Amino acid sequence: MLNISEIKQLFKMNSLSFTRGLTNEEFQQIEQTYSLRFPPDLREMLSHMLPIAKGFPIWRDRSQRNIALIRQYLNAPLEGILFGIEYNQFWYPAWGERPEDNKAALEIARQQYANVPPLIPVYNHRYLPTEPYEAGNPVLSVHQVDVIVYGANVEDYFQIEFNRKSYPNMDFASIKPIEFWLDLDRPI
Repeated sequence: MLNISEIKQLFKMNSLSFTRGLTNEEFQQIEQTYSLRFPPDLREMLSHMLPIAKGFPIWRDRSQRNIALIRQYLNAPLEGILFGIEYNQFWYPAWGERPEDNKAALEIARQQYANVPPLIPVYNHRYLPTEPYEAGNPVLSVHQVDVIVYGANVEDYFQIEFNRKSYPNMDFASIKPIEFWLDLDRPI
């Protein structure tokens, strides 16, 4: 269970705005619009407070412009992987031998990406895996194929992101294994 009052305090200390949390009806609309499912701990936080500061997805805004922006957030991890394949010769070994033809490699990557745990944006390029569908998944910093764990869980992440806790003090031993994404993890 999250310490919501501590998370709210972190937001206030960093001059970040938030508003009332999402209702069950709003969660349902959002999950249907974006074909996603909020992990239990993120859902708990967002039911108490909805960040509306720059860099956070504004889930309540149903304008076409904002829907397109959130879709960009959701597609950014795949786009980063495709960029890595096309321009930096990235290839995930479990996908088999990399085709010499970039077009074929990109197509395989798109197909394989459908099998990796989906990510939901939390803040800027920080994401939370939605699988396993349970609380306590690590928050990942994802920029193209540069992936690092940036918090052992949601609460830990906010403490690190907003300088309440230093990154080296994260409990690395408690980080839950996440298929594919943690294979790309690059310690800082």
